[in-house]
Amino acid sequence: MPCDSRRAQHPCRRADQRKLEKNLLGNVTSTPKPHPQQALVPPRGAAIAGVIFSSLTIVGLGLVRYAVPADLSAPGIWLTEPDRRNAVRFALNLVPFGAIAFLWFIGVLRNRMGELEDQFFATVLLASGLLFVACLFGSAAVMAALIDSVAAGNIANETYYFNRRVSDDLLNLFAMKMAGVFMFSTCTIGLRTAIFPRWLALSGYACALLLLVVIANWRWITLVFPIWMLLVSAHILSAEFRSRPAGTAGAEPDQL
Repeated sequence: MPCDSRRAQHPCRRADQRKLEKNLLGNVTSTPKPHPQQALVPPRGAAIAGVIFSSLTIVGLGLVRYAVPADLSAPGIWLTEPDRRNAVRFALNLVPFGAIAFLWFIGVLRNRMGELEDQFFATVLLASGLLFVACLFGSAAVMAALIDSVAAGNIANETYYFNRRVSDDLLNLFAMKMAGVFMFSTCTIGLRTAIFPRWLALSGYACALLLLVVIANWRWITLVFPIWMLLVSAHILSAEFRSRPAGTAGAEPDQL
């Protein structure tokens, strides 16, 4: 019966209102619930980039520690020896490739974290990584200019000692401090997202503390950073290979 009278308008309105409320409740209840946070699996590309960076950095720092005297006040006699000079030049040529692999490691890892990435620690991770690369490039540039100037014979003693101190401070002081901050932020993000196990994160905290405290007293401690990065990358690769049989073939392109 049509609701033409005023008395019949109220039941119709109530029926329409109940129908509207039912539809709204149905839309609310049908909204998909968010999935619980799951442990992220780092991509294979980040692990490969980490292995490349670690290998190149270990070789480069080892050659520099072998060829360049630790005493900053020592004269530049080592530059007159072809073996030491060529070793340092070879180490300097490895710096750009190691830096590219390091930046690739940061980019792929942050992209994999996605929405679970903590903005504060992610910003610290990115900033410390960029500052580490900048200090590394600065130290390599000063050392390369020093070697070329000594080879050309147009450098004074004061300039030599000044360049030696600048290059040494950029590498052993500023770059390694930023490496320690990078390790702190990476370990914190790794614990929160379960990218790597707890023991690896705790060892990273210890290594970062060594870089922040002991670096001025023992120069070989700089190898702690690339060695820890190599451990992280090796763990990511081993975890990826162990989980490959359970995964699908279509997901492989997303890992790079």
